[in-house]
Amino acid sequence: MKKFILFIFSILSMSTLAQQNLTPEMLWQLGRVSPLGISKDGKLLIYKVGTPDMAENKIKSKFYTIPVQGGTASEIEDYASLLADKNVSSNGKLKLISQEVKVEKILGTDIYPELDKTTAQVYNGLDYRHWDTWNEGSHNHVFIETIGAPNMKVIAPYDIMPNEPYDSPQKPFGGDEDYIWSPDGSKVIYVSKKKAGTAYATSTNTDLYEYDVAAKTTKNLTEGNLGYDLAPQFSPSGDLTWLQMKRDGYEADKNDIIVRHKGVDLNLTANWDGTVDAFTWSADGKKVYFVAPIKGTKQLFEVNFPGLTRIAVRVTQLTDGDFDVNSIVGFVGTSVLLTRNDHNHAPEVYSYDLKKKSWKQITKVNDAMYSNIAMTKSEKRWVTTTDGKQMLVWVVLPPNFDKTKKYPTLLYCQGGPQSALTQFYSFRWNLQLMASQGYIIVAPNRRGMPGHGVEWNEKISGDWGGQVMDDYLSAIDDVAKESYVDKTRLGAIGASYGGYSVFYLAGIHQNRFKTFISHCGVFNTQSMYGTTEEVFFSNWDSGGAYWEKDNAIAQKTYNEFNPINNVNNWNTPILIIQGGKDFRVPIGQGQEAFQAAQLKGIKSKFVLFPDENHWVLKPHNAMAWQKEFFGWLKETL
Repeated sequence: MKKFILFIFSILSMSTLAQQNLTPEMLWQLGRVSPLGISKDGKLLIYKVGTPDMAENKIKSKFYTIPVQGGTASEIEDYASLLADKNVSSNGKLKLISQEVKVEKILGTDIYPELDKTTAQVYNGLDYRHWDTWNEGSHNHVFIETIGAPNMKVIAPYDIMPNEPYDSPQKPFGGDEDYIWSPDGSKVIYVSKKKAGTAYATSTNTDLYEYDVAAKTTKNLTEGNLGYDLAPQFSPSGDLTWLQMKRDGYEADKNDIIVRHKGVDLNLTANWDGTVDAFTWSADGKKVYFVAPIKGTKQLFEVNFPGLTRIAVRVTQLTDGDFDVNSIVGFVGTSVLLTRNDHNHAPEVYSYDLKKKSWKQITKVNDAMYSNIAMTKSEKRWVTTTDGKQMLVWVVLPPNFDKTKKYPTLLYCQGGPQSALTQFYSFRWNLQLMASQGYIIVAPNRRGMPGHGVEWNEKISGDWGGQVMDDYLSAIDDVAKESYVDKTRLGAIGASYGGYSVFYLAGIHQNRFKTFISHCGVFNTQSMYGTTEEVFFSNWDSGGAYWEKDNAIAQKTYNEFNPINNVNNWNTPILIIQGGKDFRVPIGQGQEAFQAAQLKGIKSKFVLFPDENHWVLKPHNAMAWQKEFFGWLKETL
């Protein structure tokens, strides 16, 4: 018996030894699962898997079906006939499509046809570029086309927004979720921000518009709301439902579920202290299911729909655990199909039984890879902040962690600034990958994070360099008390607002950190205000314009909270990464920071990706990013 037990332990030990720590190359071999929906007969899940093709420097996709109860996946060539098409009207005769239409003369060749070699671009307002694209006068419009025209006569699709200089779907990230048919097929509901030029750049006021197909008329359904109105759906009983933010210019406002029922707009989540990511109705129309951040994760919730009765509205959390629920795919009996991931696993589709409260993994695209990858451990830690609050901090430990050893440790600064820091899985800022290279990762849910109540989320606006910086330092100082943390080898890393955080910490850290990495970070809040494209963001988060001398919040942002004003304290190596096509945090921010570091004689490096925006998306660039990132840490930490 003893020999048998020793044999089993030997096998287990060999299995453990066979596992490898995650590398950038292994990370970029993982499949990226995207569910497309449940088949019309309710029997199959249709999904696609994107896989990086390093030879062609792009992501290639394949399509699959798998039984909704789990089983063997089958590759397919075409999935269109398997899925119900929401863009086809209820009578099956009309279909919604979107096309880009040239509606403005902006290019010099449009204005002066005789100057066919001019490269001039002429603008009268601030909407001259957005995210990573210059405005050349073309806009996304919704069209209606006829299906199966009688006698095979070709009927051209017609534009329901003729000559309008506005977008639907919204640029740059909107898709066909921005438009839907009414249940009877007589109307089209679409999302648009009908503002142009400077008004467009300073506002978040999207609205829902209703286009009457027969009358060819349009009306604004949400004119009274000044913030975002997005994601229109109809309930099973035909009530228009959507997501709404109240305040114009505040892109991270509380997101609520609104139902227009019998002419009354009902806010189902008004009294719930959180913000909604995405939602869908139950088949019987009695509940709305939604995904939202909560305490360092994202989970599935439900809210009952009482109509106009006096029944109380109740929000209930349905799932819980150290993982993220990211999207709702659809319902199968008493179960709901969801995408789920955690720090060690990329998203896959799972089935969650709403009655039994049990999980079942449906897609297993990456399981074979995971069997050979050593897992990290993510621990929740509660840290007391300088103002006496309890802050959740994720601490990610390397594979085969040994508390008797000392490890270099990285403070991870999240971007946003108001984006949730959860059990996310990134193919660039991957906490498992970082920990697998032998680093402990400290990831604080500092002020500005959704999932800890609306007040906590809003505390960062106008206070970029205030309490949030104390939160960062409280987190790293608390974890650094542990015997396994090498306090002489601490680094700080981050992108976007996280990059700003790195620049700011570099001037106030009092020699805590040995190295810094900032990706597309805000370095100079004044020049940022003068060059960023979505001005509403800076207006809200910075408190206004830098020239408003009587605006106390703005003056604090552009002076006390401006990283450039602490550069005289910089004394630590810093890697600065920048996307050349990033118009949100334009290239000058990285250039200014690098120039300051170089002229001060500080060890520094500037890595520019001319063809990338705020992210790094091309496979070869992504791999170069990883090599520069970990090369810098190896060299300086």
